[in-house]
Amino acid sequence: MREEAFRVEQEQERYAPHVRPINEMVDILRDEDGRGWMPHVAPWHGGAEARVLSVLRDPGPKTQEGAGSGFLCVENDDPTAELQAQIFEEAGIAPRDVTPWNAYPWYINRSPNAAELQAGAEVLKQLLGLMPKAEVVLLQGNEAQDVWRRLLKTSPEAVRGRTLEVVSTYHPGRQALFVRDPEERARRAQHRIDAYQKVGDALRGTGGQL
Repeated sequence: MREEAFRVEQEQERYAPHVRPINEMVDILRDEDGRGWMPHVAPWHGGAEARVLSVLRDPGPKTQEGAGSGFLCVENDDPTAELQAQIFEEAGIAPRDVTPWNAYPWYINRSPNAAELQAGAEVLKQLLGLMPKAEVVLLQGNEAQDVWRRLLKTSPEAVRGRTLEVVSTYHPGRQALFVRDPEERARRAQHRIDAYQKVGDALRGTGGQL
Protein backbone atom coordinates (compact mmCIF):
# COMPACT_ATOMS: atom_id res chain seq x y z
CA MET A 1 0.00 0.00 0.00
CA ARG A 2 3.05 2.25 0.20
CA GLU A 3 3.09 2.14 -3.61
CA GLU A 4 0.57 4.62 -5.02
CA ALA A 5 -0.23 2.53 -8.13
CA PHE A 6 -1.16 -0.49 -6.01
CA ARG A 7 -3.23 1.59 -3.60
CA VAL A 8 -5.10 3.31 -6.44
CA GLU A 9 -5.83 -0.06 -8.01
CA GLN A 10 -7.34 -1.29 -4.74
CA GLU A 11 -9.49 1.83 -4.49
CA GLN A 12 -10.72 1.48 -8.05
CA GLU A 13 -11.65 -2.18 -7.49
CA ARG A 14 -13.31 -1.57 -4.13
CA TYR A 15 -16.64 -2.93 -5.43
CA ALA A 16 -15.31 -5.61 -7.76
CA PRO A 17 -17.74 -8.57 -7.89
CA HIS A 18 -15.77 -10.79 -5.49
CA VAL A 19 -15.62 -8.16 -2.72
CA ARG A 20 -18.81 -6.20 -3.43
CA PRO A 21 -21.09 -8.13 -1.02
CA ILE A 22 -18.66 -7.69 1.89
CA ASN A 23 -17.81 -4.07 1.21
CA GLU A 24 -21.46 -3.16 0.79
CA MET A 25 -22.06 -4.78 4.19
CA VAL A 26 -19.25 -2.61 5.58
CA ASP A 27 -20.93 0.50 4.15
CA ILE A 28 -24.12 -0.37 6.02
CA LEU A 29 -22.32 -1.15 9.28
CA ARG A 30 -20.17 2.00 9.34
CA ASP A 31 -21.18 4.15 12.28
CA GLU A 32 -23.99 1.76 13.18
CA ASP A 33 -25.15 2.60 16.72
CA GLY A 34 -22.46 5.25 16.81
CA ARG A 35 -19.66 2.69 16.69
CA GLY A 36 -17.69 4.66 14.14
CA TRP A 37 -15.67 3.77 11.10
CA MET A 38 -14.91 0.35 9.57
CA PRO A 39 -12.38 -0.45 6.82
CA HIS A 40 -13.29 -2.24 3.61
CA VAL A 41 -11.68 -5.53 2.56
CA ALA A 42 -9.07 -4.93 -0.14
CA PRO A 43 -9.89 -6.53 -3.52
CA TRP A 44 -6.35 -7.99 -3.34
CA HIS A 45 -8.05 -10.64 -1.21
CA GLY A 46 -10.69 -13.23 -2.03
CA GLY A 47 -13.69 -11.51 -0.50
CA ALA A 48 -16.86 -13.57 -0.80
CA GLU A 49 -15.00 -16.22 -2.83
CA ALA A 50 -12.20 -16.84 -0.32
CA ARG A 51 -11.61 -20.28 1.16
CA VAL A 52 -10.01 -18.90 4.34
CA LEU A 53 -11.44 -16.41 6.83
CA SER A 54 -8.63 -14.87 8.88
CA VAL A 55 -9.71 -13.10 12.07
CA LEU A 56 -7.55 -10.71 14.13
CA ARG A 57 -8.52 -8.40 17.03
CA ASP A 58 -9.42 -4.97 15.61
CA PRO A 59 -8.38 -2.81 12.64
CA GLY A 60 -4.97 -1.19 13.05
CA PRO A 61 -4.04 2.46 12.32
CA LYS A 62 -2.82 1.61 8.81
CA THR A 63 -6.35 0.54 7.84
CA GLN A 64 -7.64 4.09 8.33
CA GLU A 65 -8.36 6.31 5.36
CA GLY A 66 -5.89 9.14 5.20
CA ALA A 67 -3.52 7.75 7.83
CA GLY A 68 -3.42 4.43 5.98
CA SER A 69 -4.99 2.55 3.10
CA GLY A 70 -8.63 2.40 4.16
CA PHE A 71 -8.53 -1.38 3.72
CA LEU A 72 -7.91 -4.61 5.55
CA CYS A 73 -4.97 -6.00 3.59
CA VAL A 74 -1.77 -7.97 4.15
CA GLU A 75 -0.07 -5.37 1.95
CA ASN A 76 -0.71 -2.57 4.45
CA ASP A 77 2.37 -0.69 5.58
CA ASP A 78 2.66 -2.11 9.10
CA PRO A 79 4.61 -4.94 10.80
CA THR A 80 1.57 -7.11 11.54
CA ALA A 81 0.43 -7.12 7.91
CA GLU A 82 3.99 -7.69 6.72
CA LEU A 83 4.44 -10.74 8.95
CA GLN A 84 1.12 -12.19 7.80
CA ALA A 85 2.02 -11.71 4.14
CA GLN A 86 5.36 -13.42 4.71
CA ILE A 87 4.01 -16.44 6.57
CA PHE A 88 1.04 -16.84 4.22
CA GLU A 89 3.44 -16.92 1.29
CA GLU A 90 5.74 -19.43 3.00
CA ALA A 91 2.71 -21.66 3.66
CA GLY A 92 1.63 -21.49 0.01
CA ILE A 93 -1.49 -19.43 0.75
CA ALA A 94 -2.29 -16.82 -1.90
CA PRO A 95 -3.90 -13.45 -1.01
CA ARG A 96 -7.01 -14.43 -2.98
CA ASP A 97 -7.37 -17.52 -0.77
CA VAL A 98 -7.99 -15.29 2.25
CA THR A 99 -10.44 -12.70 3.51
CA PRO A 100 -9.06 -10.70 6.45
CA TRP A 101 -11.43 -9.66 9.24
CA ASN A 102 -11.47 -8.65 12.91
CA ALA A 103 -13.20 -9.79 16.08
CA TYR A 104 -14.37 -6.20 16.48
CA PRO A 105 -14.45 -4.81 12.92
CA TRP A 106 -14.94 -1.12 13.81
CA TYR A 107 -11.87 1.03 14.36
CA ILE A 108 -11.04 1.46 18.07
CA ASN A 109 -7.29 0.66 18.22
CA ARG A 110 -7.59 -1.02 21.62
CA SER A 111 -8.74 -4.32 23.03
CA PRO A 112 -12.54 -4.68 22.61
CA ASN A 113 -14.67 -5.34 25.69
CA ALA A 114 -17.20 -8.15 26.10
CA ALA A 115 -20.13 -6.16 24.70
CA GLU A 116 -18.06 -5.14 21.69
CA LEU A 117 -17.01 -8.72 21.05
CA GLN A 118 -20.67 -9.75 21.15
CA ALA A 119 -21.40 -7.11 18.51
CA GLY A 120 -18.49 -8.48 16.52
CA ALA A 121 -19.98 -11.97 16.71
CA GLU A 122 -23.19 -10.70 15.12
CA VAL A 123 -21.22 -9.21 12.23
CA LEU A 124 -19.16 -12.38 11.90
CA LYS A 125 -22.40 -14.29 11.43
CA GLN A 126 -23.32 -11.97 8.55
CA LEU A 127 -19.88 -12.31 7.02
CA LEU A 128 -19.95 -16.10 7.05
CA GLY A 129 -23.26 -15.94 5.24
CA LEU A 130 -21.48 -14.04 2.44
CA MET A 131 -18.64 -16.57 2.18
CA PRO A 132 -20.13 -19.86 0.91
CA LYS A 133 -16.72 -21.20 -0.19
CA ALA A 134 -15.04 -20.76 3.19
CA GLU A 135 -13.34 -23.96 4.38
CA VAL A 136 -10.95 -22.73 7.08
CA VAL A 137 -11.28 -20.15 9.85
CA LEU A 138 -7.93 -18.86 11.17
CA LEU A 139 -8.33 -17.32 14.62
CA GLN A 140 -5.32 -15.22 15.54
CA GLY A 141 -5.23 -14.09 19.16
CA ASN A 142 -7.46 -14.33 22.23
CA GLU A 143 -10.12 -11.90 20.99
CA ALA A 144 -10.53 -13.77 17.70
CA GLN A 145 -10.96 -17.03 19.60
CA ASP A 146 -13.37 -15.35 22.02
CA VAL A 147 -15.59 -13.96 19.27
CA TRP A 148 -15.74 -17.38 17.60
CA ARG A 149 -16.93 -18.98 20.85
CA ARG A 150 -19.58 -16.28 21.14
CA LEU A 151 -20.73 -16.95 17.59
CA LEU A 152 -21.07 -20.68 18.23
CA LYS A 153 -23.01 -20.03 21.45
CA THR A 154 -25.43 -17.38 20.21
CA SER A 155 -25.72 -18.25 16.51
CA PRO A 156 -24.92 -21.93 15.99
CA GLU A 157 -26.99 -21.87 12.81
CA ALA A 158 -24.22 -19.80 11.22
CA VAL A 159 -22.03 -22.91 10.93
CA ARG A 160 -24.70 -25.64 10.88
CA GLY A 161 -24.35 -27.83 7.82
CA ARG A 162 -20.93 -26.41 6.96
CA THR A 163 -17.55 -28.07 7.17
CA LEU A 164 -15.21 -25.47 8.61
CA GLU A 165 -11.77 -26.31 9.92
CA VAL A 166 -10.89 -23.94 12.75
CA VAL A 167 -7.21 -23.18 13.37
CA SER A 168 -6.24 -21.09 16.41
CA THR A 169 -2.91 -19.41 17.11
CA TYR A 170 -1.31 -16.28 18.50
CA HIS A 171 -1.85 -12.80 17.10
CA PRO A 172 0.79 -11.82 14.50
CA GLY A 173 1.51 -8.55 16.29
CA ARG A 174 4.63 -7.98 18.37
CA GLN A 175 2.73 -7.96 21.65
CA ALA A 176 2.05 -11.69 21.37
CA LEU A 177 5.77 -12.25 21.93
CA PHE A 178 6.09 -9.88 24.91
CA VAL A 179 7.07 -12.62 27.39
CA ARG A 180 10.25 -12.92 29.45
CA ASP A 181 11.04 -16.53 28.64
CA PRO A 182 12.93 -16.72 25.30
CA GLU A 183 11.87 -20.34 24.83
CA GLU A 184 8.22 -19.32 25.20
CA ARG A 185 8.70 -16.52 22.66
CA ALA A 186 10.21 -18.98 20.23
CA ARG A 187 7.39 -21.46 20.86
CA ARG A 188 4.74 -18.84 20.14
CA ALA A 189 6.46 -17.67 16.97
CA GLN A 190 6.73 -21.25 15.74
CA HIS A 191 3.11 -21.93 16.66
CA ARG A 192 2.03 -19.13 14.32
CA ILE A 193 4.11 -20.57 11.50
CA ASP A 194 2.71 -24.05 12.12
CA ALA A 195 -0.85 -22.71 12.17
CA TYR A 196 -0.45 -21.03 8.79
CA GLN A 197 1.06 -24.22 7.44
CA LYS A 198 -1.94 -26.16 8.71
CA VAL A 199 -4.23 -23.75 6.85
CA GLY A 200 -2.19 -24.27 3.69
CA ASP A 201 -2.33 -28.03 4.15
CA ALA A 202 -6.12 -27.86 4.56
CA LEU A 203 -6.46 -25.95 1.29
CA ARG A 204 -4.31 -28.55 -0.46
CA GLY A 205 -6.26 -31.37 1.18
CA THR A 206 -3.23 -32.81 2.98
CA GLY A 207 -4.48 -32.24 6.53
CA GLY A 208 -2.17 -32.42 9.53
CA GLN A 209 -2.21 -31.89 13.28
CA LEU A 210 -1.23 -28.77 15.21
